Amino acid sequence: MCYDLKNISQYAHVSNTAYRLLKKNLPGPYTFVLPGTKLVPKVMTTRQKTVGIRVPENRICHSLLEELGSPIINTSIPIEENGAKPTEFFQIEELLGNRVDILIDGGPAYPDPSSVIDLTGDSPEIFRVGKGDVSPFR
Repeated sequence: MCYDLKNISQYAHVSNTAYRLLKKNLPGPYTFVLPGTKLVPKVMTTRQKTVGIRVPENRICHSLLEELGSPIINTSIPIEENGAKPTEFFQIEELLGNRVDILIDGGPAYPDPSSVIDLTGDSPEIFRVGKGDVSPFR
């Protein structure tokens, strides 16, 4: 996750076409696949040297990114206990508290995944349809 377009340009090569699409759709529910720069840790790039970049709309994430001044590596953690998904913060804290550095109670989250759009080629390619409207990329 990055704070803004300027932050993205440090970690990904952004073509003019990609820049226009990013500017129009971020922050938002999208992950854009772009060619990575040398600043991206090797463990975070694919064999094709690409990286997935997001600029979240969530105010907590956005504030953390702004304050830190650098990207945050994140992932979703599908967790269950006895076949049930925890819904209350105390349940999540009980399950994950000793395995993560910090937990922030930001209220209910709706786990719709982001739409993933590849901007490495001549035209956008939709990798996953998620929460973000993909019609601008067809």
